[in-house]
Amino acid sequence: MEDNRIVTVFLDDDTKPFASFAPPVKIVLDTTKIPDGKHTLKIVAKSSNNVEGIREIPFIVRNGPEISVVGLKENETVDSQIPITINAYGSETSDFFVIRGSETPKAIPAWVWALLVMVFAFGLFYIIMYWDPELYKSFF
Repeated sequence: MEDNRIVTVFLDDDTKPFASFAPPVKIVLDTTKIPDGKHTLKIVAKSSNNVEGIREIPFIVRNGPEISVVGLKENETVDSQIPITINAYGSETSDFFVIRGSETPKAIPAWVWALLVMVFAFGLFYIIMYWDPELYKSFF
């Protein structure tokens, strides 16, 4: 029996396949030649009985730097003047990785400030309510 199995790989809606192989196959997808954004890898496999199976795998390519924006969210309604911090960083292979701190500075969340105020207020309340100089005579 002749083995006429074939696996054909397409990228996005392209009608011309970028690869055809006899299974099993291992390939390396070079994303540096694909523009950043959403893409779909379509795999069409034909069995020895000429029955086709199709599998589509959506994926996102991001070869460029990661862009982080602090101060403006998507679809946010704004007015007046808004301070915005923009940072772009990627995996530069020629650079050494040195930890210097946060790459994208962010404000301390409000819940942390509220927790600190509550701890300080409880401590002050405890000192005022239960301070008894008689208990501390040996210190003075």
